[in-house]
Amino acid sequence: MSEISLISSPPPQRRRLLPSLLRNKAGLAGIVIVAMIVFTALAADQLAPLDPLRRNLSLKLLPPAWLEGGNPRYLLGTDSQGRDLLSRIIFGARTSLSVGLAAVALSSLIGLALGLLAGMAGGRVDLLIMRVIDAMLAIPTMLFMLVVALVAGSGLLPLVVVIAATNWVGCARIVRADVLGIKEMDYVAAARASGASPLGLILRHILPNILSSFVVVSTLNVGTVILAESSLSFLGFGIQPPEISWGQMLSEGRQYLATSWWVATFPGIAITLTVLGVILLGDWLRDHLDPRLA
Repeated sequence: MSEISLISSPPPQRRRLLPSLLRNKAGLAGIVIVAMIVFTALAADQLAPLDPLRRNLSLKLLPPAWLEGGNPRYLLGTDSQGRDLLSRIIFGARTSLSVGLAAVALSSLIGLALGLLAGMAGGRVDLLIMRVIDAMLAIPTMLFMLVVALVAGSGLLPLVVVIAATNWVGCARIVRADVLGIKEMDYVAAARASGASPLGLILRHILPNILSSFVVVSTLNVGTVILAESSLSFLGFGIQPPEISWGQMLSEGRQYLATSWWVATFPGIAITLTVLGVILLGDWLRDHLDPRLA
């Protein structure tokens, strides 16, 4: 066997995308749901039938159009200030996805960097990072987010920082575990013996082989982050008016559940569908990218 073949990492096996997707109906459903939510967020200005911020107190708590007393112009009804619920849900998709993607990107980068550092360095560095992770896991996530939110304040950017600061732990643990296994492989040992630098080992041999699990974890984390954003906004520590988010809409509608259930129900359905779509997509990505299932 040549030296080149000894130090080259084995190419990960890949299955064809379309046949794999067609065999997995749940994954196909997840992609459809996520694509619809993303399209709604991007085209909110064109899709929203009315101004989501326009108040009309004479039409407050109007029921959905198909119920008695409903107005065909307000398909999902109105909230306590007479604003169109459908338009607000459409614009809320933009906010929730923006926070979700930004927070996941930031937390995934933090988790990737710390996981690589812990797995490659070992020793005291690994011990220190793992003790920080253990301490983070010992603190209730929502409590920690509330404390950080009190310090950072409300708004889009502080919310992204707050969520990212609490969601990097899982990614870091998975990356570290993958690195610890891969760096003991024969091809990595051969590359190290041939004089490859630590950075070269990471870029050429480690990263390509942890990419699939990293992508899956990051994708699944989007759903967790959207739920976290909704929870913080529901408690009043997230997105503030006049910005619109689904969690904020839930918070505003909770006092009307007994009389005007639609005010909180439809934003809740939007959150549920989005998280479900992301979970189904993440499960399919895990199955598709796992070389053991090829």
